[in-house]
This record gives sequence, structure tokens and C-alpha cells, in this order.
Amino acid sequence: MTIVSRAGCGTVVRAARCRTGDLVSDAEASGFLVGPAVFNTDVAGYLGQAGSIPVRLRHIRSTSGGQNSMGARTWLGEWPLFRQATGSDPLGRGHAVESPRTKALGPRTDAADEVVKSVCPYCAVGCGQNIYVRDGRVTQIEGDPDSPISRGRLCPKGSASTSLVTSPSRVTTVRYRRPYGTEWEDLDLDTATDMIADRVIEARRKGWQDTDDEGRVLRRTLGFSSLGGATLDNEENYLIKKLFMALGAIQVENQARI
Repeated sequence: MTIVSRAGCGTVVRAARCRTGDLVSDAEASGFLVGPAVFNTDVAGYLGQAGSIPVRLRHIRSTSGGQNSMGARTWLGEWPLFRQATGSDPLGRGHAVESPRTKALGPRTDAADEVVKSVCPYCAVGCGQNIYVRDGRVTQIEGDPDSPISRGRLCPKGSASTSLVTSPSRVTTVRYRRPYGTEWEDLDLDTATDMIADRVIEARRKGWQDTDDEGRVLRRTLGFSSLGGATLDNEENYLIKKLFMALGAIQVENQARI
């Protein structure tokens, strides 16, 4: 335990006691500067030492060779406990506990080139999201405070949407397995779109009903139906409804009302 007097910034060790009980002289200890000696009475009381303060010794660098010596206050400024006790952050939740590395950190949203509005792809609540993009890549996804549904809030799954978008295992191509096939193959988007259109036309033709058994006009098809997803808004549902009704489908539903 080192015992120091509180005489000012240049205070040196007056006596140092090791665990064995030995004392060192002032001359032997004069090569050490004790930073916490600049603590005021309030700080000393805060630390539980109203008179003298236990500190760790640090040797002063010599100035004879052109090197700058480290002053006690400079050294103390690197000590989070000192900044917490003497500054405006007594609870240690802000700048008092910041390291040079954390001071240099910044939010990923600051470097974004643009912000795109979107809707969370998970459940049917339809929480709004802000998609932050830099150099064509998604860097961060946060809640949209302008959304009347979520008002900037996201659940844990919605908050983790960034990993869903940027995951290396995410499928980014159309995958197709032929009838009785055992392997998946990649298709370009135009080919896949043409295949879907051909199947819709064929299903409409096979399931078409002009009249029922009593001769009443139906003009409908039971060959396909539509079930919308959670991310569809009213405008998209309106267009889907118009399309499928024009094709003759009668089963058109959506699981969300965004």
C-alpha cells in the first residue's frame, strides 16, 4: 500500500510500505510520481480514503534526453476511475469510461449513401424499416420512426434483418428442380418468369368453368388461387386482386392488412 500526501500535482511518495512491512526512504521513492495525489477531498472521500489515497507507482521519464515527462494529471486523464470521479459522468456510463478506440467508433448509419424505406419481412405486423446502403450493399437496418405501425421499434428478429440480407448462405438465384429430378439447378429470372406464366395459363385452362350443372354462368377457374404475404401493402394487394379477378380466380386472400 502506498501512502501519499495531497500537496498538489507534483507530489512524490513520502513513504511506501510493502506487504512485508518494509519501508523505503524518501530518496529511494523520489523517482516516482504519484498521480492520485491531485485528488481533492471529495474524490478521496468517494474512494473511501479521506486522508491518504492508495495508488500505483509510475516512474517519471527523464527530460534530459529530450523526452517529455508524463505529468500526474496527464496520467490520471487515462484512468477511467479518475474521470468518473472528477468529471460530469459519475455513474460511468458515458465519456468517463471511453477508451481511444471507442471514441473513434461511429454508427454505421453515418457512412450510408442512401436510406431506403422498407417493411420487415417476418411476421404480419408490418413494422417499418430504414435500410442503410453504402456502395450498393446493405450496411444497417433499423426501425423507421415514421411508420405509424411500429414508430421506430423492431423486435429481435426485425433488428437482426441485416444478417438475413447479408448472409453468405442467402439464395440469390432462382432454384428449380425438375419433375423426378434429384438436383437443383439455377435459372435466370426471365426463364423462370416465362415458366410461371406458362403454368398459370395452363392451370387456368384446365380449371376453367363456364357454367355449372344447372347452366348458370360462372366464368371462373379453380385452377389456382392467391395468398399474399405479410409485407404486401394495400396498394400491392389491390393490384394482385385486380390481376387474379381478371384471370377468373375466386380464391384471393392475404394474411396481413398493412
